[in-house]
Amino acid sequence: MLYSKSDCHEIMKQAVKESDHPHAPDNRLFQPTSVIVLFAFAASFTSRAPSFDLSPAAISFVQGDPSMIFIQKADIKGYPWRNQMAFPGGNCDPDDPSREATALRELEEELNIPSRNVEAIGSIGHFQTINSKDIEAFVGIWKKTGDIHFDTSEISRVFRIPLSHLLNVHKEKNYTGRHPGLHELVYPYEDVVIWGVTAKITHHLLEIILRF
Repeated sequence: MLYSKSDCHEIMKQAVKESDHPHAPDNRLFQPTSVIVLFAFAASFTSRAPSFDLSPAAISFVQGDPSMIFIQKADIKGYPWRNQMAFPGGNCDPDDPSREATALRELEEELNIPSRNVEAIGSIGHFQTINSKDIEAFVGIWKKTGDIHFDTSEISRVFRIPLSHLLNVHKEKNYTGRHPGLHELVYPYEDVVIWGVTAKITHHLLEIILRF
């Protein structure tokens, strides 16, 4: 089945709002952290109005396919996240009014994308790391396109990875309908690999999208 851009927005909204997501753990045991899974559409999408396919049976890249924005952490000796793929985000500040506000603040600090240019859809739950961080992941849609000016002190590269590519990997590795172990769950793209908690968040998001 083919979907228009507006259909894709609705699918994402339904997937986020109508699905079950991992619950929050005991906050006394974990440091609260937030990230945002930001979707971007090709600038040419509106003018050319192509369609794209999200159906599990036939997933392929076409012009206008939405992309998910990932960052690669800076190559700094001693940095615990050195060179790892991640979503924009960071630790919650006491002045942040909410976990979502944390994710949007970090997005602007890291990628210079202000919250006014983001359509926030909602939370897809909580994911824990081995170093006792509780990451709440939020989904948003970037309402603009163009270059991203990122903080080079924290980030080495920014990737816009097509959703269709991630869905294809998800299917080819037979991840659908199951929860692979930490060492199995990886999403390769070009010369990088998404793994760890970022892969867990990606897996959960792809699973709920595929249900709609």
